[in-house]
Amino acid sequence: MVDDETELVLAGFAAFLDPPKASAAPALAALKKTGIAIKIVTGDSDLVTRHVCAELKIPVTGLLTGKEIAQLDDHALQARVEAVNLFCRVNPAQKERVIRALRARGHVVGYLGDGINDAPSLHAADVGLSVDSAVDVAKEAADMILLQQDLHVLHAGVLEGRRTFGNIMKYIMMGTSSNFGNMFSMAGASLFLPFLPMLPTQILLNNILYDLSEIPIPLDKVDSSETHTPRVLDMNFVRNFMLVIGPISSLFDFLTFYLMLVVFQANEKLFQTGWFVESLCTQVLVIFIIRTRKNPLKSRPHPLLTATSLAIVATAVLLPFTPLGTYFGFVPPPAKFYFILGAMVLVYLCIVELAKQGFYRWAAVAKQPRKIKGISIL
Repeated sequence: MVDDETELVLAGFAAFLDPPKASAAPALAALKKTGIAIKIVTGDSDLVTRHVCAELKIPVTGLLTGKEIAQLDDHALQARVEAVNLFCRVNPAQKERVIRALRARGHVVGYLGDGINDAPSLHAADVGLSVDSAVDVAKEAADMILLQQDLHVLHAGVLEGRRTFGNIMKYIMMGTSSNFGNMFSMAGASLFLPFLPMLPTQILLNNILYDLSEIPIPLDKVDSSETHTPRVLDMNFVRNFMLVIGPISSLFDFLTFYLMLVVFQANEKLFQTGWFVESLCTQVLVIFIIRTRKNPLKSRPHPLLTATSLAIVATAVLLPFTPLGTYFGFVPPPAKFYFILGAMVLVYLCIVELAKQGFYRWAAVAKQPRKIKGISIL
């Protein structure tokens, strides 16, 4: 009762202090530099949240409270969430509405939370993130659990994911362009040759050796442009790249056919040997061109990728002179063939590099950039 509060002596004030971690501000700044927008969705008051944002150097671009969100339907909320980065005094259902509104606008959303009230939002987000000290419900709802309470781990994970995606794209672009060219060449050669341009066992061997050369791709570095901004799998981009690079491979295959039939007067075995060696050399060495958008001489591949690729090329060149080559139906080509092959491979790589640079210039003009926004932090 009020009457009881008389003749009291002020001994002091008790307050709770929960400052942001020292690593939080630089980690959030690093995430922002990599194209990830930071949005705070919290049940705390706007005064407390604004103070935290000031300490973390996060500019407030817009504010919505739970009371205001309750007055908005889903379409109106979708129109507001784009510019707002601060959502205060929101309940669990409203947190989930914010996440779904962001996803409805085409954004990829990650949500970081550690409480029971965060479970619906963790389910609704594209990627639900929690910490090892979170409640069990939050950890069960999350897709990933951070074992270190440091947002730099999140930034490192984003960069590693983009590097992995970049290397996957290398493999897809190499495989589609090479296979398209080889199949086109195989179909074309079958129209005028009285024998198979390459035996089935030789084709399988070619594919195995080519796949071995690409095993170290996951270890390869990627250009800084590949990790600076978010990327999505664009199948139209892959198809167009295949249609540009694949025919160049076929052009040199047909040039090889001409040399083997006209210059070397090749029989069936010599023809198959010549195409096997040329095909494997070109599709393996073109890895160094396709793996980067930059000048391949300025972007160094992983040493293991270099060693494996060169080893496969050496295997292709030497295989016809071995008993194993005889088993697969190969015969030793004349020395002149290798001199011509070296010149052809060099010209081929130069043409592919020019085509690649032209393709990326065209793609940069033709493609409209897509914005992908990311992590919502509680």
